[in-house]
Amino acid sequence: MRFLTLGPAGSNHEFVSRRYLDFHGLRDTAILDLVSDFERGADAVLQGEADFMIQCAVHPAAVSTVAKYFVGLHLIDTFISPSQDLAILQRHDAAQPASLAVMRPTLPYIDRRQWPQIEFVETVAEVTQGVSDGKYAVGLGYAWAAEKHPELLHVRQFIGTVDDAWMVYGRTRVSTGGLSAWRDSPAALLYRRGA
Repeated sequence: MRFLTLGPAGSNHEFVSRRYLDFHGLRDTAILDLVSDFERGADAVLQGEADFMIQCAVHPAAVSTVAKYFVGLHLIDTFISPSQDLAILQRHDAAQPASLAVMRPTLPYIDRRQWPQIEFVETVAEVTQGVSDGKYAVGLGYAWAAEKHPELLHVRQFIGTVDDAWMVYGRTRVSTGGLSAWRDSPAALLYRRGA
């Protein structure tokens, strides 16, 4: 089986997709390939070049993926997963940066009023790489980058992990017009307890 998700390598999509494959015991039997955008991924699944695609439900392309490919590309699974730890990363050689590089959906995680300028970047992985490479002085990226490059970066503000909803697409429709849900899910247990 071939799964697709959004790259580049080290992205949250890759991180979570690998966790999903591990959860289903597929790490050794499935292939996970990274695509540059979800249109390419959807086309690859529809053309039989891949079997499944995994996408974060809050990714800016999620709405257009569901709408554009509603014929032939079906949601077959959903799940919740924490992201990689996020942090505002700053280069040591940047004294008073006025501009923050950030992926638009992650902006609400911080108080943007402290930044006179916001520069939007396509992915958190690109922010992280850009700060590491010196393209950006400061950005909301993956916290692990400061540990990997202590000579270049420090954590200005630790954000932590965020629980996101994720969607898995395939060519076979699993919902036959009815509700597809997990009756013994953690949420169902809360409902039964009246919490």
